[in-house]
Order: sequence, then structure tokens, then C-alpha cells
Amino acid sequence: MLASRSPRRLELARGEGWEVRVVAPPEEAEASAPPRRQGEPLESYVLRLARVKAEAVMAMGISGTILACDTLSEVDGAALGQPVDETDARRMLEALSGRTHRVLTGVCLWQRPEAEAPLLATAESTLAMDVLTEEFLDWYLASGMWRGKAGACGFQDERLPLRLIAGSPSNVVGLPLELIHKMLFEKEDP
Repeated sequence: MLASRSPRRLELARGEGWEVRVVAPPEEAEASAPPRRQGEPLESYVLRLARVKAEAVMAMGISGTILACDTLSEVDGAALGQPVDETDARRMLEALSGRTHRVLTGVCLWQRPEAEAPLLATAESTLAMDVLTEEFLDWYLASGMWRGKAGACGFQDERLPLRLIAGSPSNVVGLPLELIHKMLFEKEDP
């Protein structure tokens, strides 16, 4: 069960040949996600958010393998989630312009009802963005490609001047395949 509304996560999961059923957490559960605690490392925060999604799906009576992820970008210690509107997206893109930033994904993998506790892990990738001109920013914002993406930008957006420096491209898109494969393999080891 993929606890996500993200079409990019679903596409990646199906691309791996996984038989996936989307069971998105209720919107009110996602909207009431706990805020980041003062001084809380981003790694801990994305893990909490992923677990909240998995727990919301479990509360719907779903059992089986539940996979929930939450991805945030971070620049200068500031977490960048999905922008609420175009103004917020512009602010985020301006903060990333000409800078290096990291993308963190918290993964919660829960085999229910067998496992009492989930497997939790984070993946990190580092990206660099070229300086964005005002003309490019105006075009990108008008395109709507920023919607639903942490940091208002998608690694898969071909016109975006964004380079992967370290880590996994699938993590940047929101489903760190290498990490999930490792979690599944370790889960099956005695």
C-alpha cells in the first residue's frame, strides 16, 4: 500500500515492477501533521511525518505492507515543503537560486499486522541549482510545474537548471528506491 497522493511516487514504484495499491492518508490527517519541533533535525522530522501518514492509513483498517514517505528540501537550515501558492513558490525558488541544498526523505515501511513497529530510515541527496533569472522564474511559475513539489522544484523538470551532486535521483523525486530495497531486504533477513 502506497500511502501517498504523489503521481511521481506511484510512477517510480510501478517502474520497479511493484504491485502497488494507492491508499492515500485522509487529507485531514496530513493537514494536522505535527509541526517541526524547535531544534529538531530535519531527519527526525521527515521520519515523524512519514510515520503519521502510515498510521493514518492503518487507522483506516488497512493491513499489509504500508509504505509512506515524506520529502522536504533544506537550504541554510530552513525546511522547504510544498509551496502553498505562487508567491510561496517564488520565495522558495529565490532561496535555492545559485545555491546548493539537500533533499531528505523519511521512509516508514510497516508490515501490518505482523510487525508491531515500522522500519524507519532517511535518504539524503544534495543538489545544486544555477542562478535563476527573473524571466526564467516567471516562466517556471506560470508553467505550474512547481505545484506539489518540495522546494517548489522538481528534479524531473528538464528545463530546471538543477544538478544532482550526491545521493539518489529517486530520493529527490520522493521515493528513495535504493533505500526501500535495502529496508525490504533487511526486513526479510533473520
